[in-house]
Amino acid sequence: MSIVTRTGDKGMTSLMYGRRVDKFDPRVETYGTVDELNAALGLARAHAEILFMKTVLLIIQKHLIALMGELAVAYEDRKRYANDKYPKLTIEMLHELDALVERIESENIAMDGWSTPGACVASATLDVARTVCRRAERLASQLASVNQIDMLVIQYLNRLSDLLWLMARYTETQLGQEQNQPGEG
Repeated sequence: MSIVTRTGDKGMTSLMYGRRVDKFDPRVETYGTVDELNAALGLARAHAEILFMKTVLLIIQKHLIALMGELAVAYEDRKRYANDKYPKLTIEMLHELDALVERIESENIAMDGWSTPGACVASATLDVARTVCRRAERLASQLASVNQIDMLVIQYLNRLSDLLWLMARYTETQLGQEQNQPGEG
């Protein structure tokens, strides 16, 4: 079986359970952006110099697989998806993010005002992932506004973007690469 199916050659794609939609459908745009986020997190993990960061990023990537699955299901098929026992985003996953935020905030992190991405490759990749996460959150909010997805998705993406910002600052602090403030060095 080839990865090339040609079923999308006319601008349509399938959601889980075979429902055909336009490739520009808001649901497709949203899960596509979460897929992009997952790839950005993979890049961040590949560049991470701190084992703790690598571990956290892999956990988050696994969470995003569940989140993408939920996004790839039409509203009408949500019960079927739940009955088929696919992995789902859970409140416990959100609590894991909360605990990570709390843990990182308890460290002595350099974070005065706005940050300028690029102090080092490891933190810059986290900042890129954060901006993709914010875009995914905005797109997911559109789906949530018409009750097409669970609000837990929005909460998770919101918390994740905050966590990614903290992880970038944590990385800079741990590697001694904090950004210089204007007028310094």
